[in-house]
Amino acid sequence: MLSGAAVMDAAMLLVAANEPCPQPQTSEHLAAIEMMKLDNVFILQNKVDLIKQDEALDKYEQIKKFSKNTIVENAPVFPISAQLKVNIKVVLEYLHKSIPMPIRDYTTDPQLTVIRSFDINKPGSEADNLRGGVVGGSILKGILKVGDEIELRPGRLEKDPVTNRMKIVVLRSRIVSLNAEANSMQFAVPGGLIGVGSLLDPAITRQDLLLGNVLGHPGKLPKVYVGIEVNYFLLRQLLGMQKDKSRSSSIDPLRKNEMLKITIGSLILGAQVTGIKQNRARLTLRRPACVDIGERIAISRNYGVHWRLIGWAKVVKGKAYEVPSL
Repeated sequence: MLSGAAVMDAAMLLVAANEPCPQPQTSEHLAAIEMMKLDNVFILQNKVDLIKQDEALDKYEQIKKFSKNTIVENAPVFPISAQLKVNIKVVLEYLHKSIPMPIRDYTTDPQLTVIRSFDINKPGSEADNLRGGVVGGSILKGILKVGDEIELRPGRLEKDPVTNRMKIVVLRSRIVSLNAEANSMQFAVPGGLIGVGSLLDPAITRQDLLLGNVLGHPGKLPKVYVGIEVNYFLLRQLLGMQKDKSRSSSIDPLRKNEMLKITIGSLILGAQVTGIKQNRARLTLRRPACVDIGERIAISRNYGVHWRLIGWAKVVKGKAYEVPSL
């Protein structure tokens, strides 16, 4: 959920009309929308074909009550049936006419957040016919062109045969193709999802192995960090759990040495709290991450067998990993 939200310009909050509102997951999704600062949001009241009109109106009032004093308080609510395609054209018209096109930056060095990576070769392909690995994602800024030299940070983890310790290997390659759906392009700009064909070994791009990387021109990407300091903000109460009177829904303060799960862009990784002072925390990352100073990250804590969203933070500085120059 949070890794996908990292590349979105707008959001649709989906609510089932045949269930009470809010469901635990709905509250968590709304919190994620607010953390990611998505201003363009509207609500879909789905499955209206399964209930009567008076029930639909009652659920609509529940939605409005739930959305009060939140970022979606004034968001329109569209009753729809995805199965029967009821009101889908109305939603599309709203998207076209009411969601503004974000201001794009075409002049700075390109940066793409990787949310997919895969091998497009069919099993049994001859070695001479193999094609390089593909990464998919959304360009946040700049322009990518076929033929561009590219770099992926933080890259991939490998074990050093000499020291027997894990090390980062930054990946470099060249763009051989750009595709959006079935359309082949010579260049790509911010907005939408694209597939970037490269000369990378498809074995290292298969099954989303490069998820969470950042792609751009060599030497032009943010630094790779093994530890970060953040200003953090916790939610007032726990979201995403069924109400249980025997358990408190309040969120305890961060504790030194506890393990958290954080989301940086599309990368989800573990982080240990190694220092706390008021609303500032020092985190040691379980694996290096490519992140901008000032970037917002999400924080989750383990409750039993589930990780639950508890707050967000802004990166203020970090301990950089020395990326070897090639």
